[in-house]
Amino acid sequence: MTKLIRKLGQPGDLGWVVQSHAEIYAAEYGWGPAYETLIAQIVSAYASDHDDEREAAWIAEVDGERAGSIFCVRGPDETTAQLRLLLVTPAARGLRLGAELVDTCLRFARSAGYKRMVLWTNDPLVAARHIYLSRGFRLTGSEVHELWGDNLVGQTYELDL
Repeated sequence: MTKLIRKLGQPGDLGWVVQSHAEIYAAEYGWGPAYETLIAQIVSAYASDHDDEREAAWIAEVDGERAGSIFCVRGPDETTAQLRLLLVTPAARGLRLGAELVDTCLRFARSAGYKRMVLWTNDPLVAARHIYLSRGFRLTGSEVHELWGDNLVGQTYELDL
């Protein structure tokens, strides 16, 4: 088995990120078109206007097949990065790809000069939360919402870099 984390940029990468998020989260949590629309908007915004020195995205591969993603984009201010779109496909879970993607994102954010990183996630995503907490992120806010399902708890995490 060969694992690789590479910069996003091959033909099909952007579409794969949207499709994989939509299909996996629909199957696992019942999240529908509204969730897919949000992912498409995030990916489109990144593709149409990002700063290569301050923003980046990666694809994880296993044996040459896409198996995960993560994005590092500008946050609410110039000193804050935002982690977005962490995903590991079900077939690749347990291979530490999620941790490797987060570590890659954190290294990039530090090298780009960010002082802080934020992220927003939802309470059913237990494995992702475990990775975030193990890297020192702290929960700074939570709110109940029904964007893609009944009574989800959206959670904001922050990390000083």
